[in-house]
Amino acid sequence: MKYLVIAEKPSVARSISKVIGAYKHEDGYLEGGDCVVSWCLGHLAEYAAPEYYDERYKSWRFDDLPILPEEWKLLVSEDKKAHFNILRKLLRSKDFDYVVNACDAGREGEAIFRRVYGLADSKLPVKRLWISSMEDSAIQQGFDSLKDGAEYDNLFAASECRAKADWLIGMNGTRAFTKKYGRRQTIGRVQTPTLAMLTERQDKIQNFVKEPYYKVEITGNGIVAESERMAQEQDADTMQAACDGQCAVVGSIERKRKEQSAPKLYDLTTLQREANRYYGFTASQTLKIVQELYEEKLVTYPRTDSQYITEDMQQTMADLLKHYGGEADGVKQVVNNKKVTDHHAILPTLESCKRGSNSLSGDKEKVFALIVWKMQQAVQPPYIYEDVLVTVCCQDRKFTAKYKNVLQAGHTAMPVPFAEQEKSKDMAFPKKLEQGEVIPVVSAEKKQGFTSPPKAFTEDTLLSAMESAGNKEFEKDTEKKGLGTPATRAAILEKLVSSGYVERKGKQILPSAEGVTAIANIPDYLKSASMTAEWENELLRMERGETKPADFMQGIGGLLERMLADLRQIPTVQESPIYNKVSIGNCPVCGKPVCEGKLNFYCSDRDCKFALWKESKYLSGMKKTLTKKMATDLLKKGRTYAKDFYSAKKDKTFAADLVMAIENGRAQYSLEFPKTPAKK
Repeated sequence: MKYLVIAEKPSVARSISKVIGAYKHEDGYLEGGDCVVSWCLGHLAEYAAPEYYDERYKSWRFDDLPILPEEWKLLVSEDKKAHFNILRKLLRSKDFDYVVNACDAGREGEAIFRRVYGLADSKLPVKRLWISSMEDSAIQQGFDSLKDGAEYDNLFAASECRAKADWLIGMNGTRAFTKKYGRRQTIGRVQTPTLAMLTERQDKIQNFVKEPYYKVEITGNGIVAESERMAQEQDADTMQAACDGQCAVVGSIERKRKEQSAPKLYDLTTLQREANRYYGFTASQTLKIVQELYEEKLVTYPRTDSQYITEDMQQTMADLLKHYGGEADGVKQVVNNKKVTDHHAILPTLESCKRGSNSLSGDKEKVFALIVWKMQQAVQPPYIYEDVLVTVCCQDRKFTAKYKNVLQAGHTAMPVPFAEQEKSKDMAFPKKLEQGEVIPVVSAEKKQGFTSPPKAFTEDTLLSAMESAGNKEFEKDTEKKGLGTPATRAAILEKLVSSGYVERKGKQILPSAEGVTAIANIPDYLKSASMTAEWENELLRMERGETKPADFMQGIGGLLERMLADLRQIPTVQESPIYNKVSIGNCPVCGKPVCEGKLNFYCSDRDCKFALWKESKYLSGMKKTLTKKMATDLLKKGRTYAKDFYSAKKDKTFAADLVMAIENGRAQYSLEFPKTPAKK
């Protein structure tokens, strides 16, 4: 029997071809023996934009909403049409007995294949390859146990319903809010609640009013104890005066034994969080790196939401630990069949044991080392310690000292690879200290502190918040909890940044002025994670065959009607000419978004005259035009580096920093020559 195999990417197709013997390279596929292997180039077909359904939708009008396609159209982008034609010819060929869907094993992979299969109008029977590793042995085992493609009909239905729902809410919501408020307002099922979390946190930080508090600290015989916080400085002064130079008595010593189990294995989100925390990688960077490691057969499937392995994998993991070092006896700690749905946790592969990771360097080496480290850590004994609370009495006033005794370091004894190790601030308990012990003389000192605002989100803490958002409203068995999925969260953050709604500042991720303005107009039910919780509950039931796609889409239609009905009650704001422009930064004069025009980068506030001109007398003398990147740097940092300024006097180019200063609301430039070139 001759069969066709369609993978998601060329690299995956090459790995499969090697295993099943398709070595001959043809135009757009590989062939050999009784098989042909081709690929989809990722999302080869996407749902069409509104104007493809009706030309009148090229213009955005509120009265045209809602846009509800009667028959959904899938389009292949121009740069992928040539390859699609190859796939269509193969899928329509009568030379094959069946086709194997070898796209990634998950919702998205199912949709990628099914869309191409449907557009090609293929009649070939479908079988499904479902694997979690690109190792040769895993591929061969997968082909030895191919599934009937129909077993994944419900998975495909859930994927398409989610895609259609995102399209309906995104396309209609973005147009509706943009036209109603006269400025660009991007709406998204996951994007909008995520932006709401960021703006809510920023609001708490900006409106936080720090308040002073006071403590008194006494020291003596190696003991350092402190009082409770006091709001009034006078009370602290009185306590300090009463205790300084006096004796004190150890009142009580309370010990509490605590145990902290080893952490679980990595799912994608946890890996992204820790790569951000330890190395400063963005979620998108980590996903790209781990995907490459997967395609190089060094790690297992990365886009997983599970932190466990199944019972049948215990020996494999024991073999991995034997090679990389670790407690094989602890493997059972990470085994839970019920917690593994589509894919198990991310692990190094047995192939990596043979090949070694010596060829890796830079960022890849760091991410791979993290995955190995987490596997070793997950099977370690628990961290056991003792919290000790000592009460000290002085002049009828109570002071406390906290200590920690480590009884078993367990999993905490393993240092994070390629990262600066955090030093413990915990003090060990003085072993000679006993209850009733008298401290002859103590020194008392007043300490002042201030209450702290909430911390700004980092990519680490934001991913955690997205993962846990709305969890109380999810059903117990829902695996894909929170906002988005492990595979999509990175793209959501990048979209928020590229749209100008969010900006990165070091490790912090902050809402821009445009993002804060945009979210203020959106009703709570579109900003809440509750909507995602409801959708994911329904999609999970759909995967199980417990609910029908039509019922789910009816609910989405109801949400759309509610949104438009609410907007109809609001008077339309006069349109701004920049409603569909993307901000490149904030105006240094008034704080409003700055957008790009044909001749300049201008402030979106009509009453503000600030602008950065692409051609100016100052720059033209040095044969330099202000680029978008340069303007973005000037708005963000007040300076931008360039290496090709021209000196007419010396008739050659030179490198310098262009520095911006604001005088009377206008930009003024000067040059600075750094000792070492600034980063581009």
